[in-house]
Amino acid sequence: MIVDAVSVRDVVPLIEALTAELASSGYDESEMFGYSVEKLEQGGVHLIGASVDGIVVGIGGLELADDGTAELKRFYVDPTHRRTGAASAIITALLSYAATAGARLVRLETGLEQHAAIRFYTRHGFEHIEPFGPYLASASSVCMARRLCE
Repeated sequence: MIVDAVSVRDVVPLIEALTAELASSGYDESEMFGYSVEKLEQGGVHLIGASVDGIVVGIGGLELADDGTAELKRFYVDPTHRRTGAASAIITALLSYAATAGARLVRLETGLEQHAAIRFYTRHGFEHIEPFGPYLASASSVCMARRLCE
């Protein structure tokens, strides 16, 4: 498995699969806060992909803010490649990138029904926090954060 930066255009099928998976979990469009391809491109989100035999099988993005925080965006691994270490490799690369870029805190939002994701983030040092930003009024959101070494 190779984990490296990827372009937005390389991961469109995985972004579409993530959106479909969330919709099939019962979330409506107002409860899905993921960035579109266009917003990923415009927002300068740093994307990491995990590839197997030249095919991107997992993605994660990191959006840096000027206040020393960063937010995970569009984290997804194809179901056939889950439990292979792809997700752990992606989050490790994203956290390293965040630290190198000067972020002191990495935050994320996931859905209440994303139990596996919540367990995964907890294993990687994230803790539950109060909702922030666009998630303040969302009853279906779970917000988490991890402090990075200062």
